[in-house]
Amino acid sequence: MSPLGLSWREIEACLRAGQNRVRYMPEWNIYTGLNTRMAAALPDFQLPPQYTRKRMRSMGRVALLATRSSELALEDAGLIDDPILKTGRTGVAYGSSSGSPPALSDMASMIITNDTGAVKANTYIQMMPHTTAVNVSVFFGTTGRLVPTSSACTSGSLAIGSGYEMIKHGYQTVMICGGAEELSPSQAAVFDTLYATSTRNNAPETTPRPFDADRDGMIVGEGASTLILEDLEHAQARGASIHAEIIGFGTNTDGQHVTQPSAETMAIAMQLALDDAGLAPAAIGYVNAHGTATDMGDVAESKATLSALRGPVPISSLKSYMGHTLGACGSIEAWLTVEMLKANWYAPTINLAHVDPRCADLDYIVGGGRNMQIEYAMSNNFAFGGVNTSMILRRWS
Repeated sequence: MSPLGLSWREIEACLRAGQNRVRYMPEWNIYTGLNTRMAAALPDFQLPPQYTRKRMRSMGRVALLATRSSELALEDAGLIDDPILKTGRTGVAYGSSSGSPPALSDMASMIITNDTGAVKANTYIQMMPHTTAVNVSVFFGTTGRLVPTSSACTSGSLAIGSGYEMIKHGYQTVMICGGAEELSPSQAAVFDTLYATSTRNNAPETTPRPFDADRDGMIVGEGASTLILEDLEHAQARGASIHAEIIGFGTNTDGQHVTQPSAETMAIAMQLALDDAGLAPAAIGYVNAHGTATDMGDVAESKATLSALRGPVPISSLKSYMGHTLGACGSIEAWLTVEMLKANWYAPTINLAHVDPRCADLDYIVGGGRNMQIEYAMSNNFAFGGVNTSMILRRWS
């Protein structure tokens, strides 16, 4: 579930047309001091009848997006009614940057007004950091491990990596993994205060501009994506439709600064993924970059990529189309990397006219995209707190 659409068919059409989904947000004009007035929102969608008021009362929008995305993924995997969901062999690893902002606001109003009137029975359930993971588990009745990954912009990728390791080490057979984020002006304000948001409010189609010399910051977005990870032998035994294989994952922390990225530890995370996969750097045929269009972030990431992969690998950033979906970006970008592996076509970074000379000398995909038949792709994400993740996906043939 992304700002570009609710299916690969819709999303691919946007990617091939080079169209972003950033728009001016007139409803944000009420906020004094907010410099950016742009965002990338989800298209409207309808919920099926099983989403009753009773089943949704513990869900804010972020948990609802996570649950609906997980339902679509389970349907695709052929597991929606499979008994394995309730045997203890299926777990959930899921995250978001925070709980639902409206619920957070309701709780905060008590501190401001000295009145508990806005606080309801499910306010905390909707605002708690693990609201996505818990609501997904409850909705589908899973009884295996629950791994909340509320780690800002690596929430989705850290969830997938955690699920991969759970299965690799035999703790679970199936893992429901992903990340979600609902759109809120408070999230834009977080980056606004760091002078990290784009202010091209009169030209939303021209921003964000990852790796471009004329970039001026990021745009926030919303969405959710779920990957169903499964032990290979179990998937083959039941005749599952396999989309790709995760063969490597690496994660670490900078240990230096909460918001300033470190190219050195970013590169180490990529090397950890290569080591886990047993691959040489030259095996990677494409990198799905984190590519936020921030000043220091793009420079550090590009230098780390060149350092780890030791050559001008093809690279692009999907945030140029749908902004930064924060806790959802790692899972959305991993899913779209899988789809591009299957399609033998890799989307370009749009709005990239002149590569910043401070960025490393990589093979930045621009124009109409690129047709390539490769075996291994890497998807990287980096978050506040210096949380770095790198995932390697292999084409399934």
